[in-house]
Amino acid sequence: MRHALSLAGRAAGEDEVPVGAVLVRDDGIIGEGWNRPIGLHDPSAHAEIQALRAAGERERNYRLPGTTLYVTLEPCPMCAGAIVHARIARVVFAASDPRGGAAGSVFDLLPSDVRFNHRVEATGGLLADEAGEMLREFFRDRRR
Repeated sequence: MRHALSLAGRAAGEDEVPVGAVLVRDDGIIGEGWNRPIGLHDPSAHAEIQALRAAGERERNYRLPGTTLYVTLEPCPMCAGAIVHARIARVVFAASDPRGGAAGSVFDLLPSDVRFNHRVEATGGLLADEAGEMLREFFRDRRR
């Protein structure tokens, strides 16, 4: 999660919402990303999607079983759908997203939606204070 936080800092440095994501298999990073929708002019360029794309390229497969995604903010519904389709085993997120989180805060797509053909374990709160403060500081600065 510390590496994901550093990637979130990279997003903030690019004037993007500070969210970072790292995809791990067997204690090794296979994909990473940070928010880039503004810079890439791509509404789907969330940190999680960037990490999944990088891992898919590296693994030469869109399915990424046996992996854990560490992300600094609870995934949104779009990212949750991509996580399910990629067959990610586990998601660990830092801060909850009370406006659009899809791992229990607003929507319950991860892990409990039984309509999907794949279940993803989801755990929140790891380094939540640090991630939350980074987000609050970013939005405070934007309002100024």
